Amino acid sequence: MFNGLVAYLDSIKARDPAPRSRWEILLYPGLLAVGMHRIAHWLFEAQLFFLARFVNHLSRFLTAIDIHPGATIGEHLFIDHGFGVVIGETAEIGDNVSIYQGVTLGGTDPANGVGGKRHPTLANDVIVGSGAQILGPVTVNARARVGANAVVTKDVPEGAVMVGIPARSTLLDATEYAREFVPYGTPCSETFDPATQKIELLQCQLDQMQKQLKALLDEREIAEEQAPRRKGSRTGA
Repeated sequence: MFNGLVAYLDSIKARDPAPRSRWEILLYPGLLAVGMHRIAHWLFEAQLFFLARFVNHLSRFLTAIDIHPGATIGEHLFIDHGFGVVIGETAEIGDNVSIYQGVTLGGTDPANGVGGKRHPTLANDVIVGSGAQILGPVTVNARARVGANAVVTKDVPEGAVMVGIPARSTLLDATEYAREFVPYGTPCSETFDPATQKIELLQCQLDQMQKQLKALLDEREIAEEQAPRRKGSRTGA
């Protein structure tokens, strides 16, 4: 158990440049919320629903993080800052997932009236930026990044970088710019916005067309300048 805790603390330290030691991480609200959720989930699985809810409410009071006792969480979940994070009952979270403040893994009403799977599934190594909303029984596949304030309502491909409302995949795969870990899910640059990228591509195409047009006009100018000379040379002959 001790070795597992140390490994968990080290995994957080690897993703957060702020703490100077493991002792600081022990005070993180996200760590307390995940620890209390383990207890609440065990009670929930034992069908001690009232006690599970009691632990859940106590955790929410202490950390401002609301994780339903029924949610399934893998190893080394890192909830950074954590204030306002909501994780629904049927949510499933893989290993080494990072979630920032204000994130909602929310549910949707099933059309057939059956409870079932209503919340998202996050695969291993997913990063969800602050304020992002992932809604319904969608799957965010491994190594995907969800940018801040994005709203995801459809499945996210492996390694994709999602931004915007509704969330759209950028033109770059996460593996092209992120070898290990990128805080907050996406680089803080406008060039990673899909709309901006499309405008830049159009701008490049326009620049190429302008260069081609200039080359054609230059050739025409040269041809027009040479035409009178040729005509004069024939007259003189």
